[in-house]
Amino acid sequence: MQPRVLAVKEMAMNWTGKLVGALLGFILSRRPLGVLIGMIAGHFYDLRMAGGLAGPRVDPALVRPAFFRTAFGVMGHIAKSDGRVSEQDIAAARRIFRQFNLNDADTRAAIDCYTLGKSNAFELTAALGELVRVCRGRGDLLRMFLEIQMRAALMGDGLQGATRATLVRIAQALDIGSIEFTHLETVLRLQGYGMASGQGSDRSGGYRPGTTGGRDALAAAYEVLDVPRSATDAEVKRSYRRQMSQNHPDKLVARGLPESMLEVAKQKTQAIQAAWERIRESRGMR
Repeated sequence: MQPRVLAVKEMAMNWTGKLVGALLGFILSRRPLGVLIGMIAGHFYDLRMAGGLAGPRVDPALVRPAFFRTAFGVMGHIAKSDGRVSEQDIAAARRIFRQFNLNDADTRAAIDCYTLGKSNAFELTAALGELVRVCRGRGDLLRMFLEIQMRAALMGDGLQGATRATLVRIAQALDIGSIEFTHLETVLRLQGYGMASGQGSDRSGGYRPGTTGGRDALAAAYEVLDVPRSATDAEVKRSYRRQMSQNHPDKLVARGLPESMLEVAKQKTQAIQAAWERIRESRGMR
C-alpha cells in the first residue's frame, strides 16, 4: 500500500468512531448533549482501534530528511566512539548501506553524513534532539532508529566498550529504557548479528530472516515476540498483533521512515511473522 493511500486510510479510521458515536447519540437522545457524549465515546474508540496509529501526529516531510541524516551521522559517531574507525566498522557500514535501497545521490549523502558523524564537529545531543522533536516522540520510529544503529554496532565491534556506552546514551535520549534495549540486543544476536563469522548477513549484505545463532529456535521465537513460554495463547496472539502493527513497513514509511530503509522494517516483520508461525505450530493454535 502506498504511503499516501495509507495516510488517507488512517485519517478515515480516526473519524469513524466519532461519526458513528455522534449518530448513535442523536438517535438515542435526540439532544445535543447526547451527540456530544457519543462523539467523546467514539473518539476513545478511534484511539483504541488505531492502536499504534493513535500516537502523536508527525510530518513525514520533516521526519524523512532528519531521520536519514541523523541515522548515518550517528552511525559514524558510534563507529568513532572508541577513538578510531576500524576496518571492521567500515565493512559494517558498507553492509548496512547495501541493505538500504540507496540510489547514487543517496549513497553520496549517506557517506557525507557518516563522515561528519566521525568528526569532532558532530553534536550527538543536538542531532538526537532534532530527531526526537520532528518525530514528536513516536516510539515506533525511534525504536526503528535504535535498531538500525544497533545492527551496525553489532556488525562492527560487537557492541563492546565505548560503543555500548554510546548506544546506551542514544537509547536514553530516545526515551528507550534498559529493558527494551536489552530485549532488542538479545533478538538481534539470536538472529545472527554480532557473530564473529559474518554478523548475520550473507556476502551480499542481505539479512537472513529466522537465523538464531544456534540457539533453540522455539526459545528464540518467544524472545522475538517478547512473551514467556508460560504465556497463554491469547497473550501470544496479542503480542504478535501489537508488534506487527507497530512495525508495519507501510505505516512506518507513511510516518516518515525513509523509503530507502524500508527493507529493515520488512526484515523485522518477517522475523515477527516467522516467530509467530513457529509458536503457533508448536502449540497447535489455529
